[in-house]
Amino acid sequence: MNQSVKKLFDAIAGEYDRQRKQLIPCFDDFYGMALSLVETDNTAPRILDLGAGTGLFSGMVLQKYPNAKLTLMDVSDQMLEGARRRFAQNDSIRYIVGDYSEYPFAEKYDIVISSLSIHHLTHPAKRQLFAAVYRLLIEGGVFVNADQVEGNHPHTDRYYRQRWLTSIHDSGLAKEAIDASIERRKLDINAKVSDQIAWMEQAGFDEVDCMYKYLDFAVFYGRKK
Repeated sequence: MNQSVKKLFDAIAGEYDRQRKQLIPCFDDFYGMALSLVETDNTAPRILDLGAGTGLFSGMVLQKYPNAKLTLMDVSDQMLEGARRRFAQNDSIRYIVGDYSEYPFAEKYDIVISSLSIHHLTHPAKRQLFAAVYRLLIEGGVFVNADQVEGNHPHTDRYYRQRWLTSIHDSGLAKEAIDASIERRKLDINAKVSDQIAWMEQAGFDEVDCMYKYLDFAVFYGRKK
């Protein structure tokens, strides 16, 4: 993963949770759908969060599965420090500082989740990651990826961006936070919904679909056969 991404997220780690709701116009529905798809019969599921950041999505999952055995991974130790504070009372959570696109995972998981992270990878790296995630899951395990996507046409992307800019300027965020967010998005490598569905299917996933989409925010789902 690009080291510039790490530096930009290190810099905003302390403000990340507070800002995220203002930076995502569809925050409640986006995370609500992702959380609803995190489903398993195991009351203590093993869950891997890729690009976990401050643990926002993992925190929601823990509300649903209090006995989950979580592993949080992020390239930014500063972001994970926020997660360590969030889960200070939970000593069953494991933290890994590193690049998940290259990490030699050895364990198996019931569920792999990710939110607003995988779009930082190149398209070939996304394809490789989807194949790696498939191998990491137990039979019947699920992958839930809530992320940003590219439109099918340049005009669509321009529309997405204008809607997002209008939303964040109306959100009450300080100008410095808005400028920093715009700067971070220059590093985005968004991929089309259809391409990501195809890549997940090529990796072996079944029941693959985009389960939610609002402008350039989308939630993907796949199950290991």
